[in-house]
Amino acid sequence: MSSHNRKLTIVGAGAVGTSAAHWAVARKVASEIVLVDVVEGIPQGKALDISQSAPLCGYHGSVIGSCSYEDTANSDVVIITAGLARKPGMSREDLLAKNVQIVKEVTENIVKHSPDAVIVVVTNPIDAMVYTVFKVSGFPKNRVVGMAGVLDSARYRTFLAQALGVAPKDVTALVMGIHGDNMLPLTRLASVGGVPVEDLLSKEELERIVKRTQTGGGEIVQHLKTGSAFTTPGLCAIEMAQSVLFDEKRVLPCAAYLEGEFGISGVFLGVPVVLGSKGVERIVEFPLTDEEKEALQKSVEAVKRQVAATGL
Repeated sequence: MSSHNRKLTIVGAGAVGTSAAHWAVARKVASEIVLVDVVEGIPQGKALDISQSAPLCGYHGSVIGSCSYEDTANSDVVIITAGLARKPGMSREDLLAKNVQIVKEVTENIVKHSPDAVIVVVTNPIDAMVYTVFKVSGFPKNRVVGMAGVLDSARYRTFLAQALGVAPKDVTALVMGIHGDNMLPLTRLASVGGVPVEDLLSKEELERIVKRTQTGGGEIVQHLKTGSAFTTPGLCAIEMAQSVLFDEKRVLPCAAYLEGEFGISGVFLGVPVVLGSKGVERIVEFPLTDEEKEALQKSVEAVKRQVAATGL
């Protein structure tokens, strides 16, 4: 399927937004890509740089940088990366109040100019921000989805592949729950080429990998000191956008609004979903063990605390 006449807007021309725009061009996911930011010159300069890669990667569309939401009109998918990033020693919760304000304003602008868009939320703390977008937009739950699980799973799969000495793409693994230390990387369902990893790695080794996955973002922040991960988060957002724009029906772990699935209601939580042109087309529900249910409940409580803090 071609990217004919599809329009993608990325809000926030920071590291993650710029990375998403770069991957959008490399993957040719839309014929029109718009990078929006409040700081004059930044989106324009970055879009110009990215557009100049077109002859090298065979991209035929347009890349526009703008400070005006008028340029985003009638977008099919909007990725929100706008907000403040974590600094060392800063918790995701510290970000919350500041980012609620930013994301609220962004959402109002999106609704005004692209009332039919599917919104992919990347801003942290993700589980509270995606709830904020849902509440402020008034969009149906299927058109608001959060990016976290795709990234957490990518980290998890990378660590498993390294431990096993295998191709990362042959590792299938699911991370559920909150994007944070209470996330739930399911070892029971992780496999490589169809073989369960529990049969290939020791319990201790798996526990170490789970722990590293849960703190994967923080590990990168510790190294960088002045920023957080951006290359893979940008690609993860595009992976989701691509599934919507091309109606691929990919099964990806995303923050989706639950209404009774897994016995949970009224929160956005990382679960496996089918992503198609309507956004979240369905949640893939399956039985959990008692231990997994308990771990997921911890996620729910943490998310509820974050959501309460948004004041929405």
